[in-house]
Amino acid sequence: MAEQQEFRVERDSLGEKEIPADAYWGIHTARAVENFAISRRPISVYPDLIRAYAQVKQAAARANREIGVLDAERAELIDRAAQDIVDGKLLDQFIVGVIQGGAGTSTNMNVNEVIANRALELAGRPFGDYEYMSVNDHVNRSQSTNDTYPSAVKLGLVHSVDRLVQEYTLLQDSFRQKGREFKHVLKIGRTQLQDAVPMTLGQEFNGFATTVGEDIERLRDIKPLLLELNLGATAIGTGITADPAYAPAVIRHLREITGYDSLVTATDLIEATSDTGVFMSLSGAMKRTAMKLSKICNDLRLLSSGPQAGLGEINLPARQAGSSIMPGKVNPVIPEAVNQVAFVIAGADVTVSMASEAGQLQLNAFEPVMLHSLMQNSTWLRRAARTLRVNCIDGITANEAKLADQVSSSVGVVTALTPFIGYTEAAKLAKEALLSKASIADLVVERGLLNRERVDAILQPAILSGDVTETSAIPVLSPELIRSMQSELDAADLDDLRS
Repeated sequence: MAEQQEFRVERDSLGEKEIPADAYWGIHTARAVENFAISRRPISVYPDLIRAYAQVKQAAARANREIGVLDAERAELIDRAAQDIVDGKLLDQFIVGVIQGGAGTSTNMNVNEVIANRALELAGRPFGDYEYMSVNDHVNRSQSTNDTYPSAVKLGLVHSVDRLVQEYTLLQDSFRQKGREFKHVLKIGRTQLQDAVPMTLGQEFNGFATTVGEDIERLRDIKPLLLELNLGATAIGTGITADPAYAPAVIRHLREITGYDSLVTATDLIEATSDTGVFMSLSGAMKRTAMKLSKICNDLRLLSSGPQAGLGEINLPARQAGSSIMPGKVNPVIPEAVNQVAFVIAGADVTVSMASEAGQLQLNAFEPVMLHSLMQNSTWLRRAARTLRVNCIDGITANEAKLADQVSSSVGVVTALTPFIGYTEAAKLAKEALLSKASIADLVVERGLLNRERVDAILQPAILSGDVTETSAIPVLSPELIRSMQSELDAADLDDLRS
């Protein structure tokens, strides 16, 4: 026979409810769970938010004690209970859904109730003894959902974006490592999917690294905006129910708790309580980051296409069988997964924009869906970057023989000869080489335009790829040598070059 669950009875302005006796949450949380059974995703899926909210409550307790509106005993208990949550305990007690009405009130009350009951436990008192430890009068003292919720959301996003930047830095390093590994591998570049001029595979991967690095900086640019909080604003920004000394005290304690010395109180608390522009800024930055990473993944899929009938320039690590009908087929599943994360982030950016626009007068009621969108974006992008690095980039190899063959037979190298034989003559040679399959270098020598030694000097890999760091390339195209070569051109070629 199943053991019968024990309950305690809690009351609010709407009536009574039975609450599991061992639950740290209470009646406000229970009602929210009933009302918002929508996403089936509790706020605990975003530990950075829970940690941040506990830090806000911890700072509030210290500030309230300091200014004399909360006694030392209760302040200490709230502080200790909040620290447990900061340390990762009781995460399973945060059960309200990520999508909720009420501008985040359900989340705030879930946090208040868990802290209150944990504080009661620490004091050796029974759960639900709210006369001793009130959810509203003690844990929520000097506060409102309307200042604690956006502050916790911003702080949680700082925590999350910090970890995203750390993962992106590792991804950037992975691309750089491949750039060094492939430094010597010459290939044909492409524009508009057509053959262009030579480059190295290392240059291509270094370009990926630079792209990732730029996005790291854009994400960092948002951080100071997220660290401007409206704590002390209470309901609409007037600070009603909060002592004037509270706002500077709470931000000072929050700096100490989080280690973020650049945390500041917004200069206009009315504006800060209603404005959600920073969420749009962060969403836009993450969309940019995701789209650019998705473009890199498109390139990886193209470069590895084949293995027989595609480009086949690089090999992605084989991660799993690719077909239930075609034996031996292996698909680029890791880049494909990252592409899909980017699509989700693009959609979430629209959600954040619409939710921000929908705010009315002194409050935006739709911050919960902004939180959900931004936290999911940051979390998924971080995980996508990691799986791309670990399961794909680190294991990429180059098909060097195939690339060398493509370069040797490419007419694109004729571009390097145009300063010496002229554009018109180069175009004629390119057309002839395509029709005859002859080598550009051989045709230049056969026509008597340049001798073999000079052709070979111009078509050095370092010259073709523009890598002037190669010492062997420095004397080859010195000004004296260029003038010497140009002096051998006939007048018509010089006229073409000038035009």
